[in-house]
Amino acid sequence: MVRVTETIDALAGLVAAGGVVVLSGAGLSTESGIPDYRGPSGVARRHTPMTYQTFTGDPVARRRYWARSHLGWRTIARAVPNDGHRAVARLQAAGLVDGIVTQNVDGLHTAAGSREVVELHGRLDEVVCLGCGGRSAREDLDRRLREANPGFTAMAGEVRPDGDVALDDGQVAGFRTVDCACCGTGMLKPDVVFFGEAVPADRVARCFAMVARARALLVLGSSLTVLSGRRFVLRAARQGIPVVIVNRGPTRGDGYATLRVDAALGGLLPAVADRLGAGPVGAAAPVAG
Repeated sequence: MVRVTETIDALAGLVAAGGVVVLSGAGLSTESGIPDYRGPSGVARRHTPMTYQTFTGDPVARRRYWARSHLGWRTIARAVPNDGHRAVARLQAAGLVDGIVTQNVDGLHTAAGSREVVELHGRLDEVVCLGCGGRSAREDLDRRLREANPGFTAMAGEVRPDGDVALDDGQVAGFRTVDCACCGTGMLKPDVVFFGEAVPADRVARCFAMVARARALLVLGSSLTVLSGRRFVLRAARQGIPVVIVNRGPTRGDGYATLRVDAALGGLLPAVADRLGAGPVGAAAPVAG
């Protein structure tokens, strides 16, 4: 483990050569007020995660999901990029980061000004109809759910990392869901990948291609617990691409890391960007040499 006081030079030296692909997880968004499940600031997973099969096959479970998500969505919608997101965007604007693969569904990389972002698990601010395939903004659904549930004043519990809150069955019993506004009958689902649902193959292929071209893979704020993200670390390691992991607490990819850092991203990443002269997004890239 590298001491925090020694990490800025080590990370700056790695990033300075460019060709970096970032793989980010929930730990990057905790400083924006979105909790994670496994980090020091996270909440323990005390409930069974919603699966695609349950969502589509159980109307009661689907109503429960939308009631909880309707309240929890406010936390996601209010979240803004933190210094860590902005630092990644600065490094990319300086030509040092080639692309970003994120396991997060909050859209904060894009909001910070990053481009070439592959949102592996989708985005909570978008909704898809499972009937006609139409897509719409979450804000539109939020308005429709408010209109359908004017008396829904259930007390919100803790916000979970996947954007919902803890409510008991009695609090959601009267909640009314809505169908697709385009086709009139289609089932609506947040445009995110649920447990039991595969990430689209073309999206995975794009991520693998980014990793294959990378000079280094920089993992930020992910415990790499699930294979969905860890597979890119495994692929990089097999191809001899250096893997650097910055996360609070251990990860399942530590054995593949050439550099492992335990530090808060919101402080470390801006320091690295400053060291490399990476200015605000939109500023001219620093001239090498």
